[in-house]
Amino acid sequence: MEAHRQEIVSGGLVVFFEDECHLFWGDLCGYVWGKTNERIELPITNERLKQTYYGAIDLYTQRCLIQPMEKGNSESTIAFLKYLLAQCPTSRIALIGDGATYHRSQAVKDYLEWVNQGLDESDWKITCLRFAPNNPKQNPIEDIWLQAKRFIREYYHLCQSFNAVKFLFEFVTHRQVFNFAKLFTYGCFSQLI
Repeated sequence: MEAHRQEIVSGGLVVFFEDECHLFWGDLCGYVWGKTNERIELPITNERLKQTYYGAIDLYTQRCLIQPMEKGNSESTIAFLKYLLAQCPTSRIALIGDGATYHRSQAVKDYLEWVNQGLDESDWKITCLRFAPNNPKQNPIEDIWLQAKRFIREYYHLCQSFNAVKFLFEFVTHRQVFNFAKLFTYGCFSQLI
């Protein structure tokens, strides 16, 4: 990343850490404060309600972008890539994420080939890189998912419906700026410092 510092700082290259989060109605349950000698129970009417979110955090601005999707698959991955391109129309994108099979599907490869068609590799609009397999601790956006789920658990009393859960999740993540130590694992590029 250090070799690309000038381009990252100037906005010519936007580095995103990407992942998906599956939000379930049951995520509302968790630890809450209460008397130590009393068990606290929260009623769950439908544990099968869920929403998949694709998300990416910008290494430089530390701004998180999320998009709700029906599920994690090739079509949703391509839709999220299109969304990121729309957010950064004049920049190249380096997208670092896990190696989910639908990130590596033929449909995604075909889309990336179409987007980068005729360009030298150094000029590709989107370059996808992978973290080491089976190690979510490397990805800074995992901390955002954790913080968002912790937030909705703390405000469970506002969540009378799954729509309220989704609203709070989106409120605390989308376009918010995060300052996690894990972001600096990959170099100190933050515009906030």
